[in-house]
Amino acid sequence: MLELIAEHVCHGGVQRFYQHLSTVTGLPMRFAAYLPPQALQANGARVPALFYLAGLTCTEETFAIKANAQRFAARYGIALIAPDTSPRGANLPNESEAWDFGVGAGFYVDATEAPWSKHYRMYSYVLDELRATVLSNLPVDGMRLGIFGHSMGGHGALVLALRNPEVFRSVSAFAPIAAPMRCPWGEKAFGGYLGAARDAWRQYDASELVAQRPVRFAAGILLDQGLADAFLATQLNPDVFEAACRIAGQPLTLRRHPGYDHGYYFISTFIEDHIAHHARALGCT
Repeated sequence: MLELIAEHVCHGGVQRFYQHLSTVTGLPMRFAAYLPPQALQANGARVPALFYLAGLTCTEETFAIKANAQRFAARYGIALIAPDTSPRGANLPNESEAWDFGVGAGFYVDATEAPWSKHYRMYSYVLDELRATVLSNLPVDGMRLGIFGHSMGGHGALVLALRNPEVFRSVSAFAPIAAPMRCPWGEKAFGGYLGAARDAWRQYDASELVAQRPVRFAAGILLDQGLADAFLATQLNPDVFEAACRIAGQPLTLRRHPGYDHGYYFISTFIEDHIAHHARALGCT
């Protein structure tokens, strides 16, 4: 049962917030959905959609409030879907003790280690349950889906797209954790959720995935990275992903921006370019 929590008119469309009981996580989950004006017409037309995955500590509200994406989604006629970043209310031991693990830090993986494996299954939640819920309840065209995200969510978007190119036709990211097996955030999350065997981590590392598979996105992947990002040197590793794409022959546009940091001032500056990138791939231009 999908429950509408709030609705706000925005750029001729509507910004909505929903809640539903997830069978994948076993807990109530919330997500944001922006429907552009084209989705509200009486002819019942279905519109393409972009799934946006947010970063550490964020919620389903963060992107909708801070990115200023709705104006461009309205221009191209694209819906925007943004889930929460983890299950909430599991009440697991030490679940809220760290900002980079547990609540607000699901890392878009399916946990295999107890006690996390019962609820922390964000990969399957986004790919299967959230997508099915959106397609069943909203006027979205399931054959025209893209995915993008920021930081932890950029990692999630790259992994979901690379593993499921038959589902997501386009992908981009802002300052993604591009090689999580090589950084403290990724090692902490993967060790906690997936266990100590590093071979099990590879399925959730975008740099590993793109190097091992044939070209998935012939039209290219778009990444934006701020050079004043405090996490660039220790956590993000865009150079590793760039090298892996080069070896695999995967077209990549990696733009490096002097002066920009890791936050939503950076994202809001370049959000139009990302929506346009997806619009071209999804046939909206």
